[in-house]
Amino acid sequence: MRAAFMTLGCKVNQFETETMEGLFRARGYEIVPFEERADVYVINTCSVTHLSDRKSRQIIRRASRTNPSACIAVAGCYAQVSPEEVRALAGVRVVIGTEERARIVDYVEEALRADGVVEEITDVMQARAFEDIPLHGVPHRTRAFLKIEDGCQNFCSFCIIPYARGPVKSRPLAAVAREMEKLAAAGFREVVLTGIHLGAYGIDLPQRPTLADACRTVLRTQGLRRLRLGSLESVELSEDLLSLVRTEPRFAPHLHLPLQAGSDNVLRAMNRRYDTAAFAQLLADVRRAVPGAAISTDIIVGFPGETEEDFTAGLDFVRAMGFARMHVFPYSARRGTPAARRTDQIAPPVRRERAARMQALAEEMAEAYHRAALGTVDEVLFETEQDGVADGLTGTYIRVYTDAAVPRGELVPMRLVRLCRDGVWGERV
Repeated sequence: MRAAFMTLGCKVNQFETETMEGLFRARGYEIVPFEERADVYVINTCSVTHLSDRKSRQIIRRASRTNPSACIAVAGCYAQVSPEEVRALAGVRVVIGTEERARIVDYVEEALRADGVVEEITDVMQARAFEDIPLHGVPHRTRAFLKIEDGCQNFCSFCIIPYARGPVKSRPLAAVAREMEKLAAAGFREVVLTGIHLGAYGIDLPQRPTLADACRTVLRTQGLRRLRLGSLESVELSEDLLSLVRTEPRFAPHLHLPLQAGSDNVLRAMNRRYDTAAFAQLLADVRRAVPGAAISTDIIVGFPGETEEDFTAGLDFVRAMGFARMHVFPYSARRGTPAARRTDQIAPPVRRERAARMQALAEEMAEAYHRAALGTVDEVLFETEQDGVADGLTGTYIRVYTDAAVPRGELVPMRLVRLCRDGVWGERV
């Protein structure tokens, strides 16, 4: 039997897809590219915006067209919050949401034996334990994602994810250590710790370990060359964690701290737990502690009630922060969230126009950050090669391209010499 996988959305989803791939591989399935004809298609969906929902539906339909008789299994946030929509799509035989992934092979084989749809949508708000699915047959790459937390307790007014993922659930430190040993043995040299609400790691565990404790556990692994964090709320960057980033040479000097809005009015309406002054102070503290650190962020534009003055203030604030990288999202109303019930929604053309202006600033800042790095020497972990050109990432998340002979999976000193594509061109030192 042949199985194919597709991931939409965040790094947590990428990790979860890899664990599901491993479960199928362990049961004797051949894993094939999604574009090929397969007996089973597993689609791990996203629901962070309405475009994510649409993309999920498009991918499901694509699988059905490729093989109309295939068993299509749909997991993830879109399946969790809108199972009735997923169930109605042609070819869908399994719907499991954001829990029960450990049993996905059983559900698929049950669906293959019988007619109808196998649906296992649990009440995630009642889930209290981390779904610890061991890695099986890890695919060989140089950089791995390791999920150590699931769920979110922030309840930002625009966000559907707490309803799709439930409360915070943390992976115990002993389990984190076991998975790290597997990744190191498989040859991974960089690990990215991921979670939905990563900074809340440990609040549900008996000894209440912190994210810094999880990082120390990971850093004890022999063979690890670089540790990177996924998205982290700014208010949860503790002094202990920042000290670890500063003093541990294997810690990538790169933090992704979602701002979401550069206007205090909008931040309050979003139910964010900081204002622009606190965020600016934190960035100053980070840059003082870790000179040269790359700080990336997320921004939502066109939030309900956002005035032109709010948006302009946001542009000015973002420019002053000088982010290395910025993801820009037009606001998307999510059914069931407080923001979606507001009557002061911004017209779609205005949202798109503001997103274009913010995106132009994002590209300007990224180019400035890359340009400032030219002439420096940095270590690059090369991941892929195509047409004689290899590419990889620095610790500060600059993508480096080169035609030099470089070993895959090793940190290679490179001189950054000119802008290239979405990053820079490097020459081996």
